[in-house]
Amino acid sequence: MSIYIPTGQTVDILAFGAHPDDVEIGMGGTISKHTAAGVKVAICDLTRAEMSSNGTVEIRWQEAAVAAELLGVAERSVLNLPDRGLTGAAEQIEAIVREIRRLRPRIVFAPYWEDRHPDHGACSRLVEEAVFNAKLRNYLPELPAVQVEQLLFYYINDSADVSLLVDVSGQYNQKRASLRAYKSQFMGAGAGEDRVATPLTDRYIERVEARDMLLGQTKHWQYAEGFAIKRPHVVELF
Repeated sequence: MSIYIPTGQTVDILAFGAHPDDVEIGMGGTISKHTAAGVKVAICDLTRAEMSSNGTVEIRWQEAAVAAELLGVAERSVLNLPDRGLTGAAEQIEAIVREIRRLRPRIVFAPYWEDRHPDHGACSRLVEEAVFNAKLRNYLPELPAVQVEQLLFYYINDSADVSLLVDVSGQYNQKRASLRAYKSQFMGAGAGEDRVATPLTDRYIERVEARDMLLGQTKHWQYAEGFAIKRPHVVELF
């Protein structure tokens, strides 16, 4: 299921999340910064978040569509893997490899491998396996192999081992707006609403913003998003 009609074109960046809103929490500012510069970015959610305590699948996808539009995303897709059922099975890795080979990104993002939500860590491991398999020409040989240049890991609930920072001060309003699009997740319950309190409904956006402010402070920026990498990341200095 795609929120936007697929363009059939390749993208520069492909960001994976276990659920709609994961990518926005971790790297909404980075996405906005790149799309504003003309970089093609796609988001792929592994699940439809059908186990969420608040909000239906339909509501979550409506919110995800709004968030993606606010960030300038070229395409958003979902693989329909089971929420709370990301086991690392071969067919789950295959589904992610097919998405990588369809979109042929230069850079892939996934959640940091340690997080209080088990699905986030499982998503991280699945994507790492898929990035490796995507370059093997004898794996799913009917699809051309893809060599991803770099795999980076964004933070959702934790920020350990930060090895790369992106200044998102100029894009923070867009990130904030993309998070507020998920009213079913981040807003408190009103009178008569069928909602329950969760860690997300208790000033969660404010906590994300506080984290990003602290990361930015290390470089005298207003806001920054942090990333972890396992392989050296090459940049052009001049």
